Amino acid sequence: MQVTSQVADAQQMTINFTNNNLLGSANFLPTYRTSRARVCVTVGMMTTGYDCPDILNLGLFRPIFSPTDFIQIKGRGTRKHDFREQLFDDAARPHVAQPAKTAFKLFDFFASCEFFEEKFDYDQVIQLPTSTGATAEGDRGDGDDGSTGGTAKVGTYEHPGDDLISTLKVEEIGAAGMRIDREFYAKFEDLVRENEFIAASVEAGQWDRVIDYVNKEVFDKPSEYYSLDKLRTAAAVDRRLTLREILEKIFGLIPRFKSKDELLEEEFSKFVADFKPQEASSLPAIKTFFKAYASSDQIRAIIEAGELTALHTHPYFTAKDYRAVPEVYRRLVPDYIKDYVSLNQFAA
Repeated sequence: MQVTSQVADAQQMTINFTNNNLLGSANFLPTYRTSRARVCVTVGMMTTGYDCPDILNLGLFRPIFSPTDFIQIKGRGTRKHDFREQLFDDAARPHVAQPAKTAFKLFDFFASCEFFEEKFDYDQVIQLPTSTGATAEGDRGDGDDGSTGGTAKVGTYEHPGDDLISTLKVEEIGAAGMRIDREFYAKFEDLVRENEFIAASVEAGQWDRVIDYVNKEVFDKPSEYYSLDKLRTAAAVDRRLTLREILEKIFGLIPRFKSKDELLEEEFSKFVADFKPQEASSLPAIKTFFKAYASSDQIRAIIEAGELTALHTHPYFTAKDYRAVPEVYRRLVPDYIKDYVSLNQFAA
């Protein structure tokens, strides 16, 4: 489906695409609903301020020169999503092996990724345009055709040959992320360090004031459109950072962001210190169970529902792993985690 601002009801079409209802929907399975239009080609309609979290493929069919635009555009794909939201059979939910969106593909036909990784000058100081000497209405301008204001002619280009892709390269973005995200994070660091109110409040330990101020006065403001989700992506950490953690690192209160596994190790050490398990040989199995239950909402759902047969095909925590856990800890670990462990920090 092609959608531009000149198409009637274009805005509603973009909303329908988000809701998997563009050109209606289809049910090829009774427990799943999908859109009949799986590809939406747009011109400037879904680049910024648009949310379609279950999208898996983005195609860039024009060159991008603005870092802000590029971050916004690729941000359509970095949204987190649980595909069980599209599942209408509640009984099938615990059996979905991999419900979370873990990656997306960006089809980059104009080397925008390469441009912002290797060629864009992030330190450039952009000068304001100088006056073109626009003349008063009715005066002759500088244009060769006698037009006012020096307006340039716009030509056309015609390519009569075949439009073929000359090369194809697939590149996976690693844990370090893209340079444009790292530069984005560095700019945010400079911004908050230079803010006297933020700096003074952090020094005074007034975290509620700091977080409230950043949310209201710094996030979602032109032209960078900073947000917590974008900063999490730029930080390239395998878990969900809090705004306080980000600010603590910026102001040198913590040396680095701890990984998900480091936090899980810390939480398990607290559990061992409290309960002092006597079954030394079973400690590795208890730890595996502890980490799986704390970090996976899917494992938690399986355990709580008692659907243990689903573990036979689970890639992360298996039925064999569960059987190795002493029976007393099969209930003790979940109860402890519910009472004492913040699960939000382990979300990817």
